[in-house]
Amino acid sequence: MNKAVIWIIVGAALWGTIGWFVKNLYMYGFTPMEVVTLRVTSTAILLVSYVLYHSPKALKLHSFSDVKYFIGTGIFSIIFFNYCMFMAIDLSTIPIATALLYTAPAFVTILSFFLFKETFTSRKVLSLMGTIAGTSFVVGLLPSNLSAIPYQSILFGVGSGIGYALYSIFSKYALTKYTSLSITAFTFIIATVTLLPFFPYSENLTILTEPAVLFYAFGLGLFPTAIAYIVYTHGLKKTEASKASILSTIEPVVATFIGILVFHESFTFVQMLGMALIISSVILMQTNPRKSLQT
Repeated sequence: MNKAVIWIIVGAALWGTIGWFVKNLYMYGFTPMEVVTLRVTSTAILLVSYVLYHSPKALKLHSFSDVKYFIGTGIFSIIFFNYCMFMAIDLSTIPIATALLYTAPAFVTILSFFLFKETFTSRKVLSLMGTIAGTSFVVGLLPSNLSAIPYQSILFGVGSGIGYALYSIFSKYALTKYTSLSITAFTFIIATVTLLPFFPYSENLTILTEPAVLFYAFGLGLFPTAIAYIVYTHGLKKTEASKASILSTIEPVVATFIGILVFHESFTFVQMLGMALIISSVILMQTNPRKSLQT
């Protein structure tokens, strides 16, 4: 397993910890979109502070027209997929919304075929089918009565998958000129500038000064966001976007374990089957049939 793959898996695993921070912030009365605003803002503060201290040149645009890449990652990906996902949750359930979010690898694979001319191999198709089926089992979408799911939630859920997929696509373009650190920093700066004007400061000012809230807000910005996106984007530099997206489905596995160990959520045989499918798909994506024949 090469280093790029390890970076991608580490980033995805860190994404899987987001539920712990979010659930604790919900306990203080924040709405989903307010939590998104706290997430992108704390991330932007942490990243800009780090970059200004260690590598200020990373915040320099090569060309003003390059802002289009970060509008793509910041607005069309980060903000859009969060909004769609929260709407899907509101209209249905968290498991269904999460499963629909992980239609993202399918969109990345299809878009990468047309945009980056990445090969559409049978191995990749099998891995893709395995991750989609495995994720559906892990979050409880399958087995289920699909006719009972409101069609609006499916539309928003698929929209979240498209938005999630767009981060890999826009980042792939940006990586031709910028480092993973620069891309992550610009992404969350754009997202913060977009969301902050709509945050209800007067209603939440007192709560925001509480140490526990600051801990969860900046923890959310540091571990499952800043560090996660930096290492994922770094791994994406030497990995096909479609492969990286499939590898990132290790996130629901981590999220499920956190739910079991921290929040004492149930763990069924179907979830175990789903995890096995995801892990098997990741291993399948990494095996090289030619090498196997040579050894």
